[in-house]
Amino acid sequence: MVTRRNPIFDTATTLGKILGFLGVSAICGVLVAGLLVPAAAVSGSAASGSIEFFDTLPAELKVDPPSQSTKILAADGSLIANLYEENRTKVSLDQISPFMKEAVIAVEDSRFYDHGGVDTTGILRALVSTARGNKQGASTITQQYVNNVLNANLAAEGNEDQIKLNGVNKGVGDKLREMKLAIALEKEFTKEQILEGYLNIVFFNRDAYGIEAASKLFFSTTAKDLTLPQAALLAGLVNSPSAFDPISNPENSKQRRDLVLSLMLSQHKITQAEHDAAVATPVEPKVTPARQGCAYASTAPYFCDYVLHLLLNNPAYGADAQERINNVFRGGLTITTTLDPNAQNVAQAESDAAAGANPDKWGSAIVSVQPNTGKIINMAQNTSFLPADGKFDSQVNFNVDKLDKDGNDLNGMGGFQPGSTMKPFTFAEWLNEGKSMNTNINASVRKYPQNFPWKNTCPDPTVGWYDARIPGSFDLQNSDEGYYRSMTVLYGLMNSINTATFASAAQVDLCGIQKIVDAVGIHGGLPTAEDPNPQVKMTTLGNLIGSTQTAPLTMASAFATFANDGKYCEPIAITSVTDQTGAQLPAQSSNCKDAVKPEVARGVAYAMQEVLNGGSGSLIVPRLSTKTNFPVAAKTGTNDTNGSTWVVGYTTGLATAAWFGDPLGDQLRPGRNLTVNGKFYPAIDGYMIAGPMFSKYMAQVAPAYGTTPFTAPPTNMVNGTPAKTTPTSPATTAPAPQPSSQPSTDPAPGNSDKKG
Repeated sequence: MVTRRNPIFDTATTLGKILGFLGVSAICGVLVAGLLVPAAAVSGSAASGSIEFFDTLPAELKVDPPSQSTKILAADGSLIANLYEENRTKVSLDQISPFMKEAVIAVEDSRFYDHGGVDTTGILRALVSTARGNKQGASTITQQYVNNVLNANLAAEGNEDQIKLNGVNKGVGDKLREMKLAIALEKEFTKEQILEGYLNIVFFNRDAYGIEAASKLFFSTTAKDLTLPQAALLAGLVNSPSAFDPISNPENSKQRRDLVLSLMLSQHKITQAEHDAAVATPVEPKVTPARQGCAYASTAPYFCDYVLHLLLNNPAYGADAQERINNVFRGGLTITTTLDPNAQNVAQAESDAAAGANPDKWGSAIVSVQPNTGKIINMAQNTSFLPADGKFDSQVNFNVDKLDKDGNDLNGMGGFQPGSTMKPFTFAEWLNEGKSMNTNINASVRKYPQNFPWKNTCPDPTVGWYDARIPGSFDLQNSDEGYYRSMTVLYGLMNSINTATFASAAQVDLCGIQKIVDAVGIHGGLPTAEDPNPQVKMTTLGNLIGSTQTAPLTMASAFATFANDGKYCEPIAITSVTDQTGAQLPAQSSNCKDAVKPEVARGVAYAMQEVLNGGSGSLIVPRLSTKTNFPVAAKTGTNDTNGSTWVVGYTTGLATAAWFGDPLGDQLRPGRNLTVNGKFYPAIDGYMIAGPMFSKYMAQVAPAYGTTPFTAPPTNMVNGTPAKTTPTSPATTAPAPQPSSQPSTDPAPGNSDKKG
């Protein structure tokens, strides 16, 4: 039922609009001032000045969409996390309970449908009430909406200090401006549009902006499904969100709710029976706390944080950092990612299981990519993003670089020494130069002195040497004495023999290895602003066996190249971004390129299957190999200190890096004499902890992505004529670099463990 219109001052009628505008212009300076300052202070000259001031005020209001929550979604559309400055989800008027619409009108503006933005009857009533000592507001819903829009615009511009609040810092001029804008707004928008805008922008307390967020917060329901007592309670909150909060002030909240119900009854919005039943309903909030940010992600908080950093680093989302923050946290974006929740759950479980009982804070991580797209399928590690009792907490992402390629923060660890997982790239260059993997080499050579005649057509000099005759240096080592002998290149890779890798490298162009490593995306994980994409120098000998820190995501993507017949695809995490209107914004797309010859990729896959069948990977329990399950190719890796251990491998449809080691400080803590999950390890190797993580994860997840057999390499690549053994005494006549300014040993430790 609507209230009868005032035939003179009603601003909703044609005559009323004319008289109302003039009347309000003429009297509001007096009436509003009377509400805000002592009546004695209002003189005729003051009123006249107010009229003139009112006439000069703007009549246009910039009504931008209010700040809304951004959603980060998994590939299947499930929610990963909400990001927001203001917790708000916009809903249309038909998605709001009729009870809510009636309740808020009843308590905030009973003449909402009768006035044209400013209620002169309400102003007069408030004036009289205030004169009697009972201060009473007179703002209509339209005026409140205007005030909220003005404040929202200020917040979006970063000018929170200029926000105006009733009774705090709002003066007569502010009130007059609000009135004029309200009158203009009513000419542009329908009552329904104004009511919808108001209910979506108004603050309900406890980080709940708008009716949808308030419904979920206080009653774990939607705005559409609010009951009468729930709607009345929320409508009552608007006047004073703290005082009438049903969680902290349930008695005040009930009194306010019952007042709203009484107003609804007196205004014939509800029946007596409905009123009585609602009043008899106890105030019992069913709270769903708002969880903002990746720290509260439902799954994959570190992947979520990685995605967030990609957005905040991308100029497509704003010209500067603040603009990007505003767009991401206020823009109501919907960000669809590549994450597979099932794969993530399995990865998280295996990572946690691998390093569960772990008081010394050893780290584990698993990350997977899809070889033919570069999509990141999962990203897990054994830590909690927020502190928790009995948990190893860290906000640093073990799987990614410290900085992105432009030098922007990614919040990543920056990688770990990959050890023997770097050996397949020397093997790949061996095949690339037309050599057979079954060629015999002399793996007994342990001295590679300063003048060794390495072939290196790159401009970078060859750096490092192994020669115990030089003070501070040492001879190249394997973990077991029995492997300093002649063997095939394939056998050397299968069993991760350091001397076999060097004997192979001595017969190829180091620059060729460099080109392969660069082509498959391997780079140092600790870039600087000056060098945001640092090259892993394969002309630095320690890098042949993995001395430069590299991120697990980088290694997974590099190995995926071999699974993808030699095509490298950059890792991507974001497939779609839409704004709150549904318009598409820039996202990531697959960026793939030829990196390795297809026959070389097939040869590497052949060899790394043998790693699992009979080499260092055969020690992994449970085993994953062509003999026991489906085709898998992989390589183990362990650095010199045993503080960084790996298995990196792939099927035709999924590439995965599993890592276990020291994630603290400078990562020099040796992985020896430690106990994990109740088991003592004199020294950890790649097959021991990272291996089972990889094996169990791939057994559960890989079939969903394709486990078809790898294409066989050319026959002559496998069964070529064996070559003569490499001479044990290096030639001394070839020119050699003079690393006088270099250390006498490799710049960083690599992998000296045969098994790892």
